[in-house]
This record gives sequence, structure tokens and C-alpha cells, in this order.
Amino acid sequence: MTNKQYNVLILCTGNSARSLLGEVLFNVLGKGKFKAYSAGSKPAGKVNPGAIEWLQAHGHSIDELRSKSWDEFSRPDAPVFDFIFTVCDNAAGEACPLWLGHPATAHWGIPDPAHIEGDAARRAAFNKAAEQLARRIQLFMALPIEKLDKLVLKEKLNEIGRIQD
Repeated sequence: MTNKQYNVLILCTGNSARSLLGEVLFNVLGKGKFKAYSAGSKPAGKVNPGAIEWLQAHGHSIDELRSKSWDEFSRPDAPVFDFIFTVCDNAAGEACPLWLGHPATAHWGIPDPAHIEGDAARRAAFNKAAEQLARRIQLFMALPIEKLDKLVLKEKLNEIGRIQD
């Protein structure tokens, strides 16, 4: 068994809610085996208040979180990614930068909780988004990554993205 730490990038156009939830959840659930980052093609420039509320309510630090451009991760000094996941349909359809290392990619679409009207409904939407992300991350982490060839791994990542929670 390998002790490799896998670098993961979670993309969403605005990088203000879903992708940031994914970053935090990957880092918490990954327990050192995964190092996650998030970014967006058109970053909002701030973390969505609903994401902040959900993260703090669940005991997660928001100190290092910020909305950032995926351009940060296409520079020569950026981490080399093993996996890239898009969590919004817009980001999945955009032309991404060329990523070093030829990471495995998959689309794990999660409905956007940020634009839900009403406090209770928005909180429920953030809970659902976080639950979906956590479930997919747990299924992904249960895969024998080191033992799967690239084609099988790609299909498994896509299968996880199709799960309707």
C-alpha cells in the first residue's frame, strides 16, 4: 500500500460555495491522504455566507478559505493534481486550463444552494449539497485507487458523479 498523498482540485464557476465545501470536506474526510484545493473560472471573490454558516455550524475552520481563480493552479509552481472534479454544470462545460500531470477528471454536479430564497430553504439546500459531496467523497476514498487502471478509475469517478442522493 502506498502512502501517496493525492492532490484534488474542485472546480465551480464562482468558487464561492459548492467547490469550497468540497475542498473542506475532502481535507477533513481525507485525513491526510488527500489534499484538496478549490477554484473557479470566474471567482466571486468572496465565500458565500451560506457556505460560511454551514462550515462553522459543523465545526470547520474558514480561516484559510477564499474564492480564487483556477489560474492560480495553472502556474508552474502550482500543485500537480491527481484528480479534478467539477461540481457545477457551467464549470463542466468550460474550456479548462491545461493541467500538469494529466489528472483524472469527473463531473460531480451538485445543485447550487447559494441562490435559494428563504433562510430555512437555503440552509436545507446547503445541508443537502454538503451531504451529497460528503457521500461522493467517501465513495471515492473507498476505491482502491492504486490498483485501478486509468480507464476503470475514470468510469468509477463518473459513476460516483451520477449517484443521486
